[in-house]
This record gives sequence, C-alpha cells and structure tokens, in this order.
Amino acid sequence: MKIERFIPQRGNEVKELVLGVLAEQGFYFDPGKDSDLDDIAGYYLDDSGMFFTGILGGEVIGTAAVRRVDAGQCEIRRIYVKQEFRGRGYGRQLFLHTLGYAMSHYPVVTLKTDRSLVRAISLYLKSGFSVVKEDGDTLFFRMDI
Repeated sequence: MKIERFIPQRGNEVKELVLGVLAEQGFYFDPGKDSDLDDIAGYYLDDSGMFFTGILGGEVIGTAAVRRVDAGQCEIRRIYVKQEFRGRGYGRQLFLHTLGYAMSHYPVVTLKTDRSLVRAISLYLKSGFSVVKEDGDTLFFRMDI
C-alpha cells in the first residue's frame, strides 16, 4: 500500500469508503458529524491538518486524517480500511504514518474510538496514548509529545 496526501479527485471515492465502513457498523451519514466528507481539503488541508489515503492497485483502500483543534493540539480521525483489506496491517500503517505527521506538527495529539475496537485500542496504548475520558462506549485518548 502506498500512502498519499488526499487529492480532491478522490473525494467521492473517499466518501464512499468511509460511509461504507460506517454502515457496516450500523452508522449512517450524519450531516452534522460527516460534513467534513463533502469538503475534505477545506476541513483538513486548508486548516493546518492532513488527510491521507492508502492506495493499492490504484484504489483507495484506507484513510486517516489529522484535524487541527488549535495551535497546540490536533485530533487523529477517520482511520478506516475497506473490509476486504483488513487484517493485513494497512490500518496500522495508516495510523502510524498519520501519528508521525501529527507528532511533527503538534505538541498534543488526541483521538477517540469505540470501546469495542480492541485491536485499535491496543495499538493506541502501545503507541503512547493514555485514556483520559470514557463516555459510554467512547474512549478518549491523549498523547503529550
């Protein structure tokens, strides 16, 4: 897999991938939560963030993003891999690449995930994140660089 910076020409492909993964988990497009998918460049790239795509055979198979919270903090978001490509290390690769970007640009990195994603939680903890808050099924993580 090759990790590339998002380009607008891949916008529909990225949106379909993310919404497809969300639908697998029983979630559907929420105009409030998912409006970033309609303007990825504006939401992430134009606001001191980053959005990466994982490309294999010319196809987007995964995503990961960094959203600027403020000058001293960012949030890692949108870590998704198409179902047929899971279990091969692509999600880990995308996460670590994105974490490297985040750490080189911000002194505090945060993220959140669902409590059921045990493998992801293990990766976050091994990478230096700590759980700072629990809210129902959502865990909030933080890393100070």
